[in-house]
Amino acid sequence: MKILKRYKAIAILAGAMLFVACAHEDQPTETQLDYSVRNKTELDKWIDTSFLDPYNIKIYYEWNQNLVDNNRYLFPPTVEKVKPALEVVKKIWIDSYSTIGGENFVKKISPREFVLVGGTNLNTTGTITLGLAEGGQRVTLFQLDYLNRKSRPDVTEFIHTIQHEYVHILNQTKPFDEQAWAKLTPSGYTSSWYTQSTASSRALGFITSYARLNIYEDFAETASTILTSSKAEYDAILAGVTDATAKANIKKKEAIVVQYYKDNFNMDFYALRDEAQKNTDIVINN
Repeated sequence: MKILKRYKAIAILAGAMLFVACAHEDQPTETQLDYSVRNKTELDKWIDTSFLDPYNIKIYYEWNQNLVDNNRYLFPPTVEKVKPALEVVKKIWIDSYSTIGGENFVKKISPREFVLVGGTNLNTTGTITLGLAEGGQRVTLFQLDYLNRKSRPDVTEFIHTIQHEYVHILNQTKPFDEQAWAKLTPSGYTSSWYTQSTASSRALGFITSYARLNIYEDFAETASTILTSSKAEYDAILAGVTDATAKANIKKKEAIVVQYYKDNFNMDFYALRDEAQKNTDIVINN
């Protein structure tokens, strides 16, 4: 016991001597850390005015390794691509919901962060992740460098990602009728959805192949596909489904989506679709 105490005493004494010695050494007069605040660019000021101030949405477009999967080959967007992409987001997503749902709708329910990535997020299965929604607070958007806002297919695919992820956020706020949905096409869900063609998936009652992953992706895909299609385009999708049961199930899913928006947000889903299409035309033609 005495030996243990002695060793402890020696350790304390040695530590004290070391501290005294260090205290007398020359200390750096200036910090090596850079605490300077970067001056805001015109782009930063526009982002603040368009997203942060009115909607409390923070936009990250400069590289931050803590916000992305470092096991993927990803890179930040080209600065010149940021504003055109965000204008698409603002016009088609925010403005459409604000017009139909009320000016405070997106202010109350929205992701608080957007992370922008320039490159493609390629998965080992050969599929591509276009967007991620994390905890209802952050949405990550990929492939900004490849967005051509004059191309309807490009804009539709890009805004489909945002609409899809936003539906997930709405579902976290107000759940949809999961039991009713699960009864419609229970045998069609599969983790190998990416091996299925769109036509074969629609023949089973799913609007897209990705909708076959689970009921939550099915709901989000059904809603976002309708929101990114004109009435004529959606009618054409239904007309291409020849199986009567499959077509009926897609229409039943559509009805659940429409009722969900009405019951939970007092919103006319078809009016929202029409507004989004009008704003899509404005984006493409300007």
